Amino acid sequence: MSRFFLIFFLLILTSNSYSEIKDGIIKNLRNTNNLDFKFEQNINGKIENGNCTIEYPKKIFCEYARSNNKVLVSNGKSLVIKSRTSYYRYPLDKTPLYLILDKDFLINKILNIEERIIDENLVNFTILEKENEINIFFDKKTYDLIGWQNTDIYQNFNITYLSSIRKNRILSKNLFKIPSQN
Repeated sequence: MSRFFLIFFLLILTSNSYSEIKDGIIKNLRNTNNLDFKFEQNINGKIENGNCTIEYPKKIFCEYARSNNKVLVSNGKSLVIKSRTSYYRYPLDKTPLYLILDKDFLINKILNIEERIIDENLVNFTILEKENEINIFFDKKTYDLIGWQNTDIYQNFNITYLSSIRKNRILSKNLFKIPSQN
């Protein structure tokens, strides 16, 4: 009988600590209006990096390092990827970023799915939505968003890792303006 109580007690402690982590992540997301960070992105083995700023809901601006002036911009409706040699424009709602950049969506999903602890440092949530599987990763100690992995609209496997995260900074109003094709 005492083994039963010991197992029951350990299960309660484990579920409480996971609950605290989930609550911390949700509270952190709710208190975050924007964040900027360095990123490293691996798309089918091709690695790129740079700096990004996210403003909730659904806005992002990224400048890629050493990549002929490549930028990625979303104003909440459209997503543009522009470089010196190319210009691509997509409806944001047709991309996985539409879900990743919506903190209310993330919070609602996190509330209703189980987390997975990876290497005692990362918390992972797997979100299945509209034929997308998105893995979102948070730092277990700071509760900060530190990355995601998904398949993009061209069926490329994409892993994005965030570092040097800063939150709730004053942003330029024109930061998320869609660049022209010229």
